[in-house]
Amino acid sequence: MPSLTVFKGTSDGSIKQSKTEKPELSGDQVLLKVTASGLCGTDLHYRHADMALGHEGVGVVEEVGPQAKYMKKGDRVGWGYEHDCCGHCQQCLTGRETFCAERAMYGYADLDQGSFAHHAIWREAFLFKIPDNLSDEAAAPLQCGGATVFNALHMYDTQSTETVGIIGIGGLGHLAIQFAAKMGCRVIVLSSTDKKKDEAMKLGAHEFVATKGAKELKVSRPLDRLLVCTSAQPQWDLLMPIMAPGATIYPLTVAEGDFAIPYMSLLLGGITIQGSLVASRYVHQRMLDFAALHNIAPIVEKFPMTEEGITEAMAKLDKGDMRYRGVLVPQ
Repeated sequence: MPSLTVFKGTSDGSIKQSKTEKPELSGDQVLLKVTASGLCGTDLHYRHADMALGHEGVGVVEEVGPQAKYMKKGDRVGWGYEHDCCGHCQQCLTGRETFCAERAMYGYADLDQGSFAHHAIWREAFLFKIPDNLSDEAAAPLQCGGATVFNALHMYDTQSTETVGIIGIGGLGHLAIQFAAKMGCRVIVLSSTDKKKDEAMKLGAHEFVATKGAKELKVSRPLDRLLVCTSAQPQWDLLMPIMAPGATIYPLTVAEGDFAIPYMSLLLGGITIQGSLVASRYVHQRMLDFAALHNIAPIVEKFPMTEEGITEAMAKLDKGDMRYRGVLVPQ
């Protein structure tokens, strides 16, 4: 019976090392040793819950169950937000299993294990092989952060002739810039100040607009798509005039409360607000292959996979000081 070391949240928000006992491998289950874990903003939401934390995992396969067919000992694999689905509903059969009514998602299922751990056991069907030229530390944040921005671009048929706006240069935004640029799009980055302009341009942006204190925004072309990667809702009355007719807005960060937008601007511009989750398995593997082909990688800060290391990383992320994705590495 495998015993897994995991790191859990607690009611007071402190991080505690713990153990979880799992039965022997069955079906297509895979036992893997965790080699890296990304730290996502969603993990901050669950640090007060009695559950194992982390969902941006990369590891090495140590053992496979009796029905595992595609993975073997020594394979490098990753996993993300979704752990299982029913496999037979319309959403699953059309490759949209992230919307399955019986989906098993981080924070709602499998609360006894996560990627803040030494080992984990997951279904082979929900693991993804890591391309050889992606390091474990680079691949980990792609399992959620990368999958989230790539899915918004890929699932809704972004064209290389389009202009894509990205607001917020952080854990999501700095990856969105790279993916959109490598897809051939004109990329316009919006940020409060010029502080991150040089970095945004190096990542692939074609244009940069500072928004703080502006009464009106000027862009070379209206935005066909806007990926909202800020931690709070932006100033919509400032953004709506630069949206192209029929443009689509993708709110990608997790936030409480209601989504509020100028009503008449929405109607007159024929604007679409598109909800989007992390990628389905089909899109997720494509994202990893695309990142490997185009040398797309997150900018990371590494921390030890310990109570102290996780606490330090979470505090830095919570303050908005992380540049740009925290990665936990076992000691």
